[in-house]
Amino acid sequence: MSQAIVKLQQQIEQLAQHAHQFDKAKWFDKNRYIQAQPSLFAHSVFATKSLKLCEYVDEIKEAFARLPSPEKRHAYAFALEKLSTQIEAVIKVLKSTPVWAKENKFTQPKKAKVYKQAVKKIMQSSHELYQELSQNHEFERRLQEMIDIRKQQLSSASTAEASTINQEILALHARLGRCRKAITATEDKIQQVEKQQNR
Repeated sequence: MSQAIVKLQQQIEQLAQHAHQFDKAKWFDKNRYIQAQPSLFAHSVFATKSLKLCEYVDEIKEAFARLPSPEKRHAYAFALEKLSTQIEAVIKVLKSTPVWAKENKFTQPKKAKVYKQAVKKIMQSSHELYQELSQNHEFERRLQEMIDIRKQQLSSASTAEASTINQEILALHARLGRCRKAITATEDKIQQVEKQQNR
């Protein structure tokens, strides 16, 4: 387990303690508007429906425990983004009561920044680099497609047209070569970052 993941786990545990204290203080008991709501958060953020923060943090803990393997790049990045959104949503509720924020020094941007940095550190390799890799693979596919189309055109082309098409094919092959070099470079970067994270 990488240090960044361990740090995130510790911060989720700390968030659980704050949520427990918040629920114990019964901040929402006198708020009629909140009492009338079936849930504190939108369904797109949490599946849980409750007026207790602890139950939402439980969902965060479950999501953390079910994090996909870093090898499943897109699923891993998506799960971390969702986790980040959920953590920030709970922090917003925690700081919604000025007295609570003052007593517990749970103020923005310090606390939220810590969570964001922890998640961002993990996601650098599994989001930006993988996105870059995906784009390069898409360019590779398109270039190969263009080469195949030109080759088909070559079979029915006149001598003059064939010369032009051949030049285009050569130029496309050169671009394809550069694209494949970029793919290899990005894959090397990913390996380096993952090695650093797993130290």
